[in-house]
Amino acid sequence: MIDVRRLEALVAVHRTGSVSAAAEQLHYGQPTLSHHLRRLEAETGAVLLQRVGRGVRLTAEGLRLAQRGEEILGLLARAETELAATTSLQAGRVRLAAFPSGAATVVPAAIALLAERHPGIELDLLEAEPPEAHELLRAGSADLALTFSYPDQPEPEHITTVPVLDDRLHLVTPASAEAPNAHHDPVELAAWRDAAWVTGCERCRSELLALCEAAGFTPRIAFASDDYVAVQALVAAGTGVTVLPGLALRAHTHPGVVRRPLAALRRVQLASYGSPPRPPAVDAVAGVLAAAAAGLRD
Repeated sequence: MIDVRRLEALVAVHRTGSVSAAAEQLHYGQPTLSHHLRRLEAETGAVLLQRVGRGVRLTAEGLRLAQRGEEILGLLARAETELAATTSLQAGRVRLAAFPSGAATVVPAAIALLAERHPGIELDLLEAEPPEAHELLRAGSADLALTFSYPDQPEPEHITTVPVLDDRLHLVTPASAEAPNAHHDPVELAAWRDAAWVTGCERCRSELLALCEAAGFTPRIAFASDDYVAVQALVAAGTGVTVLPGLALRAHTHPGVVRRPLAALRRVQLASYGSPPRPPAVDAVAGVLAAAAAGLRD
């Protein structure tokens, strides 16, 4: 492996045309620079310099290495600049995975805050439900994830989570159907034991089954869709009732449905792989996401 300091010495000789001028440019003593050049020749096994009178000139091999050396030193300088900019939050790119209703509510507010507080940081958004988001974190395809979990769900292995929002669940019914307990808060799900149900993603379905089981019945599921817009349209059409989180209803509420709050909550959280510390740019994005989530609390 070529020592970068010795390569830098050869490039300086190429640029300045002499050992003494190169030593002055690099703030070396001339003996030190000459030592670096001799060690570089020993490492490469090539004659890189020829003495001509009182000066030196590069051989064909020396010229070739010096030209490549300029490219290498340029790339190193660029890497240092980019790293310094990222560390100082002047620049950086963060890949964020977010579940759909979070991407439609928390993320836009966070992007606005990010542009205000850290305009040099760029955000790449990937839409993914929690299981897929966790896999993106493990694979290194995402730096941060906005996820959710329901009570009693185990924490995924090697994933660190920080809660940012309690998202209340709501019973969603057709606007034309007057709930038997419309004036009760919270809603008694048992009053809807005979209704058909529309359900969503796998985690949401599991929570719905758990809520109905706690209310003493098993729901009769008529339709299923991962699209909360489609779920509401199905409910508005009178095909059944459903349970949706507040963020999904904040992102979109069909005019043909009504919602009634339940006592149940889901936890919205920021997830990352491994333990802190995280890169400063990732922490900056986490900060604006937490602030945006706080602004959406009911």
